[in-house]
Amino acid sequence: MMQVVANGVALGAILFLMAAGLSLLLGAMGVLNLAHGAVYMIGAYVTWMLTVDQGLSLVLAVLAAGAVCGVVGLGLERLFRIIPGKPNEQILLSFGLIYVLANVAQWIWGPVAKAPFQVSWLEGALTIGNVSIPTARLAIAAVGFALAVLLWVVQDRTRVGAIVRAGMDDAEMTRSLGINLDRVVVAVFVLGSAVAGIAGGMGGLVLGASSSQPMDVLLLALVVVVVGGVGSVPGTLVAAVVIGLLDAFSRHQFPEMASVVLYLLMALVLMIRPSGLSGRTA
Repeated sequence: MMQVVANGVALGAILFLMAAGLSLLLGAMGVLNLAHGAVYMIGAYVTWMLTVDQGLSLVLAVLAAGAVCGVVGLGLERLFRIIPGKPNEQILLSFGLIYVLANVAQWIWGPVAKAPFQVSWLEGALTIGNVSIPTARLAIAAVGFALAVLLWVVQDRTRVGAIVRAGMDDAEMTRSLGINLDRVVVAVFVLGSAVAGIAGGMGGLVLGASSSQPMDVLLLALVVVVVGGVGSVPGTLVAAVVIGLLDAFSRHQFPEMASVVLYLLMALVLMIRPSGLSGRTA
């Protein structure tokens, strides 16, 4: 059971890194960027290439993946800027980008999925009593929670975070005060994409990299955003850990119903509290 908990917490950390950027983007600029899952995939592939093919250290590879995905996010922001406030068009653009980026990934790295990365200094496990927790999963959880604290500080304790929160509440009033909200939105887009790239790099330790990841990871990230609440870092973290644990337990006890359990949780939250655990009400 402790092994299942460790797996759930590690998955929760990956889901948080993936969903945090998506949640902030949707809250800050009202953009439903479903191509965020493709950014995660790029981070996983870049990290795999740099560690396995080039022999670069995992830390440098993950940072490089975050930088590459930040640049990709900058390009995506320019595309989504063309259709602000148009969710139907944003969804169509997102799915188009998912297919384009997935096919580009197949062209560059091939159609065969890449196995989880093997990093020598993260081999082995931490043994507590009769329970062995893989060191790689502990590293994923540590990175996830460290970035959660960093994002919370940026959102709640900095001027940029105050502008983002103000933009969530009333973008027009924020702009009327002379604040360049568009520049902040670009920064949030790049930051969210970089975090997704880091999530892909760290997630590759246990999930590898494949062109099917944009949809696989995105569905879980959307559940996290709905349950946690749009634009809330603490809510996203709590929801990610809860969903990671629930997914791990359900796959262990009744694997054929694992996905159903997650979507039932999302439906229940929508019925009881549509804004999510910590989301802002209209």
